[in-house]
Amino acid sequence: MLLLAMVAVLVSVHGFWRGPDSLLVVGYSLSPPSWPPALDGFKIVAVGDIHGGAPFIDESKLKEMVRLISAQKPDLIVWLGDYVIHGILGGTFMEPELVASILAGAEARYGQFAVVGNHDRQLGLERIEKAFERAGIPILRWARKTLVVGETKLHLFGMDDFELSPDYWPTFRRAEEEWRKIPPAEPLLVLSHSPDLFPWIPSRVTLTIASHTHGGQVRFPWLGSPIVPSSFGQRFARGPIVEAGRHMFVNTGIGTSIIPIRLGVPPEISVLTLRALKAPASTERR
Repeated sequence: MLLLAMVAVLVSVHGFWRGPDSLLVVGYSLSPPSWPPALDGFKIVAVGDIHGGAPFIDESKLKEMVRLISAQKPDLIVWLGDYVIHGILGGTFMEPELVASILAGAEARYGQFAVVGNHDRQLGLERIEKAFERAGIPILRWARKTLVVGETKLHLFGMDDFELSPDYWPTFRRAEEEWRKIPPAEPLLVLSHSPDLFPWIPSRVTLTIASHTHGGQVRFPWLGSPIVPSSFGQRFARGPIVEAGRHMFVNTGIGTSIIPIRLGVPPEISVLTLRALKAPASTERR
């Protein structure tokens, strides 16, 4: 019994204090099939679910995050939604204007772009969008931004927060039509708060980048995360995902939601280095 009590204490200390108070920088090397050789090594920092005002997510933590991101010298920063909190134990609401002004301090060669999440929608998208606009961070909601990197065009398309509702799909279909018009040699990144739209993402999209799940906030060895806020359970919980040749990356976020716990899923700044696939060596006899 004493051993069980000690284990319970250690788990509680780590889950409710050390876990959510940590902040890791984790690198990933991704090789979507159509990534162009001209952009080999392109570096993207992806961060979602900041939840400013959640326990341990105060101004100093956000400033530390910005410092760590800038130190990676990324080419691009993408913010993946949920900048505010609603109803989390021990949390104190942080104004989105303050969150946006701090995030704007992060440095990237080709700038930073954002999408909205479900908590942002609950607060009010107009306020979120105005806060980010004033801070100089474009929010892409059903909108595209084209970057010119050397002689290559790189397209970013930001989705609205994913909803299984009738009015969502007509706009989604119009987005698909726009994607089809982009030349195949030009990579297309789709930014979404939720990963749940991935089954409907066409193969024309080079890489989808999402968050929302927090990785389940709790992850056990061999068992995984028992609770993931996704219709697909653990299928899209975290990290790189490849299905039918289509690629997605899911960032596990910085803050917490509902219960301020992080066990086995520490807050993460994801650094994605995009690599072009090398052509296989020729076996032709000469």
